Amino acid sequence: MPEYSTILTEKRDRVGLVRLNRPHARNALNHQLSKELMDALAAFDTDSEIGAMVVTGDERAFAAGADIKEMADSSAVDMLLTDAIAQFDRIREIKKPVIAAVSGWCLGGGNELVMSCDLVVASDTARFGQPEINLAVIPGAGGTQRLTRAVGKVIAMEMVLDNRTLTAEEALHYGLVNRVVPVERYLEEALELAKEIAGRAPLAVRLAKEAINQAFETSLSDGLADERRSFYLLFASQDQKEGMRAFMEKRKPEWQGH
Repeated sequence: MPEYSTILTEKRDRVGLVRLNRPHARNALNHQLSKELMDALAAFDTDSEIGAMVVTGDERAFAAGADIKEMADSSAVDMLLTDAIAQFDRIREIKKPVIAAVSGWCLGGGNELVMSCDLVVASDTARFGQPEINLAVIPGAGGTQRLTRAVGKVIAMEMVLDNRTLTAEEALHYGLVNRVVPVERYLEEALELAKEIAGRAPLAVRLAKEAINQAFETSLSDGLADERRSFYLLFASQDQKEGMRAFMEKRKPEWQGH
């Protein structure tokens, strides 16, 4: 695997694990970390041995936001030309499921990164927020858009306009995370979830992810038509034949990804 300076990567069975690794800065997202993270996810996405990915930080912080030191003195033109936020767009190109394992502070760009993932497992110590208003700016990597779709208008307004922070249980209640577990187990829970998904038929997982994401991008009628096409398309796969035969023969299927 490539050498990285701001993240740590490893393989666990069919799961690719990426750890944000700037503990001295509570994993603040600078340009280098964002690029290395997206490079690592893209590499796992093309690795036939990997079926799903987990992104995590440490127990103290998933990511406490963007690196303010990098942008404090930038002009509007600097920000436009650098366009560092474009790195976040790359996660939408990842075809395999990405699970965020969150503990401690998850703020600003960290929360925006989490909302770009497909599933979220949180420790009971996790705290979610968009505090950009304290710096006289607004979220710039999806914090006004994905957050509103996830938790609804009034909660998003309070978080963005008045720096409200959600506890893990509140985030679960409002639909921002999938499950909350004790801090001792949050990473293992995420890895187990990723392992389960990675053990399913790869083509079906890929098309299911695409179809669900499409629900946020298109009309209901267009989304239903895309879903139906993908459903029919899977009948051209060997895995569909194996899955249905295994069901009728009452045995565990053996997926080939073809």
